[in-house]
Order: sequence, then C-alpha cells, then structure tokens
Amino acid sequence: MSENSCSGNCASCGSNCAERKTESLFEPTREFNDIKHIIAIVSGKGGVGKSAVTSMLAVSLAKKGYKVGILDADITGPSIPKAFGITAKAMQNELGILPAETKSGIKIISVNMLLPDGEQPVVWRGPVIAGLVKQFWQDVVWGELDYLLVDCPPGTGDVPLTVFQTIKLDGAVVVTSPQDLVSLIVKKALNMANMMNINVLGIVENMSYIVCPDCGKKFSVFGESDGAYDDFGVKLLGKLPIDPSLATMIDNGNVELYEGDALNNAVNEIETL
Repeated sequence: MSENSCSGNCASCGSNCAERKTESLFEPTREFNDIKHIIAIVSGKGGVGKSAVTSMLAVSLAKKGYKVGILDADITGPSIPKAFGITAKAMQNELGILPAETKSGIKIISVNMLLPDGEQPVVWRGPVIAGLVKQFWQDVVWGELDYLLVDCPPGTGDVPLTVFQTIKLDGAVVVTSPQDLVSLIVKKALNMANMMNINVLGIVENMSYIVCPDCGKKFSVFGESDGAYDDFGVKLLGKLPIDPSLATMIDNGNVELYEGDALNNAVNEIETL
C-alpha cells in the first residue's frame, strides 16, 4: 500500500508492507490486581519436573518475603494444588474468582479447584483450555503480587502460545533433564520463546544426578550434560538432584518445607527483573 493511501490502521489492512505494525494481543488483568513481575515456567516435553520447579521457586521467593502467586496453566495435568496440599474449591465474589492461599501466603489458582472431583479428567479441546487460562489471568483476584509464576503445560502448543500472546511476561525459565533427546526438545522451547520475543532467564536442569546415601558420591544416572547447553545462548540456573525425600514432600502436599539452595541462582536471576 502506498504511503498516501495508508490509513494507519493495520488491523483492517491485508497488505504486507514494511511499515505494517504488529498488533499486540496482550490482555490486561483486572484493575484491582497489581502484579509487578510475571514469569513463565516452561518445558519442551512432559515429565521433567516443571511443576515441581515452579513450586520450589514460589516457596523460595516467598521465604525471601515476596508476595507470590502461581497460575497453573497446565489444565490437563494440574499438579500445583497437590504439591501444596490444596483441596479446597475456588470461591467467587463480586470482584471475581478468589485464589486459594497456602500456609505461607502463596496464592494459587488451578482447574482442580473448579472441578467437583479432583480426579476428574479434563477432556476439552484446545480453544476451551486456552479460554480458561485467559480467565485465570483476567478474572482471578490476585491483588498485590511481587511475582506471578505461570506453570505452563509442556510443549509448544495452544496453551503455551496463549500464555505468550495473552500475558505480558517479564521472562521465562526453561526446565529440562540431562538426556540428549530432552536437550534437542529444549531447543524447540527456546526457539518458540525467541519467536515470541520472550526473555529467557535461563535453564534449570532437573534430575541431574543422585547422591549415594552411603558414600556421598554423585552419579549422573541420565548422563552428563556439562557443556550441552553452551550453544543455547542462555544461562544454566541450577542443577537439581534426584531426591526421593523431595518427591515424598511434594506428594504429601508439603512442598513449603523445601529448604534447598539448588535454585538460588534462578531466584537471583528473577530478582534482577
């Protein structure tokens, strides 16, 4: 389209000119919410402990005195409420949906809090799931938060795309494990974040090693990953061991008892935002 005939409204124009402006799809949360920073926790595949890392990051930030919330966007595989021992259903008032609050004051919203039975499967198509994620962002009474962590489902499908396009993120943390296959899939997650102009704060490697309870030696049961992330161009924020006691803690809803320091670098990186 020539400059003389351009109305300046790219939304109503089909031309692919150099001046074409990209329309932002970000949607605001409600006026009574004051959320300073929003971090997405993502992974290229399932089973790498993304929700566990999200929970541990939230606990670590809360212990430093920050006001923290978790938006559980993993609609078909929600596990955040279980990690915190949350069984109560979400309530609602004239302002919107009220999140649950943990013992340490972390605010949580998850689809499990809306279902009559927590074991009921969510057999919904992508647009319906994406719509619920938007509702969690827009209609939940988060109030004042220093950090909102968004626990995204694995992969690069509808829901992560909805999160990236709907919520103006300050950054993302990618969770992986040491296998070569996972390293390859991490590249997909990083490439998606780059395509969406998301600031990747770094990578957390989960299940990195196990410590022998007898001799104290570390064993990399899934292989060594030293140097594997050098080509990714992002920081390695920490390596988490395979820890049966932590798994039991999460299974019992006691993740707030977590006191490890393996995520200190990740917390420090988040604090720089």
